[in-house]
Amino acid sequence: MTTGNSFINIRGRLVSTDKPMVMGILNVTPDSFFSGSRKQSEHEIAERANAIVSEGGNIIDVGAFSTRPGANEVSEQEEMARMRMGLEIVRRQQPNAIVSVDTYRPDVARMCVEEYGADIINDVSEGGITGIANVSLEPSESETPAIFRTVAELGVPYILMSVRNDIQTMLLNAAKEVSMLRQMGVKDIIFDPGFGFGKTLEENYEIMKDLEKLHVLQLPLLVGISRKSMISRLFGTDADHALNGTTALNTIALMKGAAILRVHDVKEAVETLKICELTRQSNCTGNENKNNDNI
Repeated sequence: MTTGNSFINIRGRLVSTDKPMVMGILNVTPDSFFSGSRKQSEHEIAERANAIVSEGGNIIDVGAFSTRPGANEVSEQEEMARMRMGLEIVRRQQPNAIVSVDTYRPDVARMCVEEYGADIINDVSEGGITGIANVSLEPSESETPAIFRTVAELGVPYILMSVRNDIQTMLLNAAKEVSMLRQMGVKDIIFDPGFGFGKTLEENYEIMKDLEKLHVLQLPLLVGISRKSMISRLFGTDADHALNGTTALNTIALMKGAAILRVHDVKEAVETLKICELTRQSNCTGNENKNNDNI
């Protein structure tokens, strides 16, 4: 069972976060860290959008700017062009899907919402504290982050991702940021602890160990650890061989109350979610007949 807010408002429709959801990654990029997530042609984008939904995904997360370590800087114009192509295809293929956009740039976020009806803004910069590709975005102490102002004006749900490297600092800063967002009128906030962002291998696992402490924020928690280096580095492998570790961590996250899993492998995440949900129930409704598997 998740904790925190019970619903998020998606275009006037209340979507419950009591039952965990799966967010499928669709990268309209040539250089995302997991090669299997890179989709550039119209056919590839359409195929991926349809697969996310058919495999049980609840949200399609469209990104046009790789956030992997060492990624090349992408101009705002290029990011917008990629987003326009991707969102046009996604909206045509899956008009009823919940769509989030993975961007920290206010103007890109605005375009996605106003032109394509994007439902959620997924910001990996913690309100502009840090950019990708060594681009500093930190505002002055007295300045309200531009992405916060944009989210407030657009009135859409917002994913606030932390770049802090320990739970205590994460909570202290998140409390201030959430208070600022609330004062600006932002009602629907989802919190992402930001695995892999500004954290060492050990710090990532420390945060996972204490994940349930983040429920004090009373926000739905999003966990994005899919095929990340915190798995591949642990076993001396690469993203292509990190699915098993991803499933293990997703299971832990769900048992600690994660409301959304952001993943590359939707089918596997949906199966993980179902197993975790059934273990919480006294009666498994999926199959009421007793099995004698050990006979």
